[in-house]
Amino acid sequence: MAMKKIVFLTGAGMSVESGFKTFRGSDGLWENYPVQQVASHEGWEADPGLVTNFYNMLRRKLWTAEPNEGHKLVADLEKYYDVTVVTQNVDNLHEKAGSSKVIHLHGELTKVCSSRDPYDERYIRQLTPEDSDVTPGTKAGDGSLLRPFIVFFGESVPMIEPAAVATQQADIFVIIGTSLNVYPAAGLVQYAGPSVPVYLIDPEPVMAGGYHHVVHIQKGASEGMKELTAKLIAESRG
Repeated sequence: MAMKKIVFLTGAGMSVESGFKTFRGSDGLWENYPVQQVASHEGWEADPGLVTNFYNMLRRKLWTAEPNEGHKLVADLEKYYDVTVVTQNVDNLHEKAGSSKVIHLHGELTKVCSSRDPYDERYIRQLTPEDSDVTPGTKAGDGSLLRPFIVFFGESVPMIEPAAVATQQADIFVIIGTSLNVYPAAGLVQYAGPSVPVYLIDPEPVMAGGYHHVVHIQKGASEGMKELTAKLIAESRG
């Protein structure tokens, strides 16, 4: 019998317990930089050196961050289900925890790319902890400046299409640590079939959208995943 498919949609709240701060947390800004300055196309055009150094700093923090129990429980479910993770996060903590299918909607902090065509795979480069900092002014193979492989505010989100396809095939849809107020991710839940159970793990009372009956587990990522995992494993064996 084929394994049932679970699709997770994870947001900032997924990585909070790993100590990795994000733009949309309660303090709202990464290291007190205005979002427009470091995460918009205009900010990049105005001062690519500042933006490059900002992501160098952020990357150094990421190398020291470890996946939390929530990340590990998501990865562990691959023993029982066909799991796809769609994440709004730019960290690599799902991969570090062992998840094998991860779709990054907003790019990946561990990569840099061409600023002429960010999705040209010939010029996407994976950085490592030993080779992490990009010197401002460094060029990609096509002669344009190397830029962070991050979807800046106002840019399109090409990975939303594979994410929507995965969601359409889901037997179970789980949302962790995102308010569902942020498009295009907020629109993803609409791709889940009408009879598909939707679970929302978030300690805050969050808007779940009126599309489905949503079961809200009002806990943080790790505690919420513990509760949900026990239920899902029991169901997979039943």
